[in-house]
Amino acid sequence: MGKLDGRVVIVTGGARGQGEQEARLFVAEGARVVVGDVLDEQGEALAKELGHERARYVHLDVGEEADWAAAVTATKDAFGAVDGLVNNAGILRFNELVKTPLEEFERIVRVNQTGVFLGIKATAPEIAAAGGGSIVNTASYAGMTGMAYIGAYSATKHAVIGLTRVAALELAKRHIRVNAICPGAIDTAMSNPAHLDPDADVAKASRGLDALYRKLVPLGRVGRAEEVARLALFLTAAEDSAYITGQPFVIDGGWLAGVSTL
Repeated sequence: MGKLDGRVVIVTGGARGQGEQEARLFVAEGARVVVGDVLDEQGEALAKELGHERARYVHLDVGEEADWAAAVTATKDAFGAVDGLVNNAGILRFNELVKTPLEEFERIVRVNQTGVFLGIKATAPEIAAAGGGSIVNTASYAGMTGMAYIGAYSATKHAVIGLTRVAALELAKRHIRVNAICPGAIDTAMSNPAHLDPDADVAKASRGLDALYRKLVPLGRVGRAEEVARLALFLTAAEDSAYITGQPFVIDGGWLAGVSTL
């Protein structure tokens, strides 16, 4: 028996990174998963690997309301219902706040913040119709504190935590739990460019980041995407987290706890 037997879950940004690991783990735990992303080739390959009976891919630009409507329809056509959502899709850009172009700021808001809003709006009625379920929003360590040079990203992740709390209050009577996960430094393509570019300079910079995180993070390492996926599983599995809603869960190796002098 899997923790998600009989569940149908949409995972956005599911073609790689945290979303990919969430999709893999959820299928292993008995769920049927719809992988939503704009990385069509990678998303299709993942769904094919996971198996047609357990996974499907849909092109989903989370900032487009029409894409959400199509994704919900495709999910119901494939698996009959929607009773879970992981709002995982997100983008990160580094820039000094006063030098951030408006276009860049709005793009980050569109994906990270508007995408979460539209995901909740599109899926909540379906999850309620299925008898209830869970929505997990991906916020960030940077949604709990400030961090220089990622002002737009940090602002959206603070907003995701606010949306999570409001959604939890409004949707509780419809038997929908809504929580947020707040990852710190996680070894994915978004935070580690070496996953995308084998160039020697890029790899050198990535090693520098690893060394920095070893100093900053009390547990002495970056996190792994599969560790974040297990937290998402915990919050999605009703038997494990039935009395939890409206909460941000930090998974950062102790980074947010403070500065260690040891």
